[in-house]
Amino acid sequence: MKKTVCTIAIVALLVVIGAFVVGRNTAPSVVLAELPAPELSEGQRGELGIDANINEENIDDYLGRSDAVYRDMRMLEDPGNYEAIGGDSYLSGFVKGFEVVPLPYLVNVVGLPEAVGDTYTGKTLFSFDGASYKANYEESMNILEALFPKDKIIFLMCGGGGYAGQTKNMLVALGWDENKIYNVGGYWYYGGENNVEVKRERTDGKVVYDFYKVPYHEIDFTDLTRVE
Repeated sequence: MKKTVCTIAIVALLVVIGAFVVGRNTAPSVVLAELPAPELSEGQRGELGIDANINEENIDDYLGRSDAVYRDMRMLEDPGNYEAIGGDSYLSGFVKGFEVVPLPYLVNVVGLPEAVGDTYTGKTLFSFDGASYKANYEESMNILEALFPKDKIIFLMCGGGGYAGQTKNMLVALGWDENKIYNVGGYWYYGGENNVEVKRERTDGKVVYDFYKVPYHEIDFTDLTRVE
């Protein structure tokens, strides 16, 4: 009798486990909402390349997609004087889900407002002469493709929209699909629910930046092979 009870219990347990495994294997896949096609905003925002359909106002509705990557193109501390145009030279916060990849390390930045002055002028993966992009290292393209996978939707952001726009221009010129890249504008104008604050004021009144919170992609030029 004991043997029969034990056998029944084991069979029942196996049935439960089997149902659990089948349930996991047959769970319905998530259907992602179709995205509106990229479309330039009007006026100055359009000149920066900011999208009219997906931007600071509604980016929260498009976060967490498995078919997308999210990139914030600012530096942690930019040499440019962005305070002169109402911004912040420091990365004071970011939208949850975005990872930081500084544009000035990818390519030399052009067209900054005169009041901002110069940004970083050190080593870059690519050089831009105003017409075309040239890889400065043998590994440059591989690094770019790892940071911005061609098989993914790419959402770009920065402080005011300019760095994101220049990033999209570079990617498209180097072979990326422009219809899969969205410049969603500037963090400085974001008022959604996924704000991660980096800048804070201590009890003694000193302002500090908690950069440890930032998901940051550092580009180490030390071991890269320079293209002559």
